[in-house]
Amino acid sequence: MVRVAIFASGSGTNAENIIRYFAGNQQVCVDCVLSNKADAYVHERAKQAGVPSFFFPKAEFNDGTVLRFLQGRGIGFVVLAGYMLKVCDELIEAFPNKIVNIHPALLPKFGGKGMHGNHVHEAVVAAGETESGITIHYINNEYDAGQIIFQAKCPVLPADSPEDVAQKVHALEYEWYPQIIGRLLQK
Repeated sequence: MVRVAIFASGSGTNAENIIRYFAGNQQVCVDCVLSNKADAYVHERAKQAGVPSFFFPKAEFNDGTVLRFLQGRGIGFVVLAGYMLKVCDELIEAFPNKIVNIHPALLPKFGGKGMHGNHVHEAVVAAGETESGITIHYINNEYDAGQIIFQAKCPVLPADSPEDVAQKVHALEYEWYPQIIGRLLQK
């Protein structure tokens, strides 16, 4: 069985969706949720789903504390689900091709530092793009530059607001992220 840790910084809708997707799975166990924010709503979502969640200050994600914690729990795979910090090199080296992220655009467009959430959707609309979507990718030491695993697209209509684009992108996230994680863990 592969033990998965989810890193999240916010409300946790993607984390909750992933936890539900793997509930009762015999090969994959969502072992825990980690957040760099003590007041993130993801803690409540994890609690309601029966998955332990833990707060670690930003410094502990980078000083080896989180790595030792993950190793102590036998974690074999890390999923970033709205995690807003850059993953440190030490974690990347300890989990080569075992940390995945979802980005709310079609990388390499609209990626990089500061490009998250509504910032991305606003940039997509402002650029007059006719499509957007999601990119699931491995993490490396550059923002949104890891190897692309999967992309799914949605149309951006001329009258779409950033909020309209966000709704379409969220629907793709909820549909595809758990499925792609499952495929990666079956390899």
